[in-house]
Amino acid sequence: MEYISSDTNVWIDFLVIGKEELPFKLSYTYIMYTEAIEDEFLNPKNFKHNLLRLGLQKVEIDDTELLLTIEYSKYKRLSKYDKIALAIAKNRKITLLTGDKHLRLAAETEHVTVIGTLGILDELYKKHHISKEEYKECLNKFKEYNGIKIRLPVTEIEIRLNS
Repeated sequence: MEYISSDTNVWIDFLVIGKEELPFKLSYTYIMYTEAIEDEFLNPKNFKHNLLRLGLQKVEIDDTELLLTIEYSKYKRLSKYDKIALAIAKNRKITLLTGDKHLRLAAETEHVTVIGTLGILDELYKKHHISKEEYKECLNKFKEYNGIKIRLPVTEIEIRLNS
């Protein structure tokens, strides 16, 4: 099973469309810094408990990850938890799950592989975990809430809907 270091926003994207269970159909183990889970998944009240029940794993950081987090202060637009998610991915040589533009750019600079909301949805479809109808339904819901509760590249959604 492949581990993926997780940021918050992808989970929120799937929550907004009522599909937070979908990413767990893939054969990944999603990990996230314990403190980030406690601090960032406050609403809705049961959100963090649902993610943990579905399989999100809490992890602590080691000394190397702490030092990387401090080093990542050079990325001024990253939050504390963004830096930690990046440090975990870099140190453990695993993929980073995020849709955050600034975190993606930092990951690219640090040579860390990134996957986001649409990448996860694409994999779910390609690996036959969801039907074409459910794939299109998710894309349409992402499009509906885009710019309101979700921030995804509109052109990427349109390309997928039109293919």
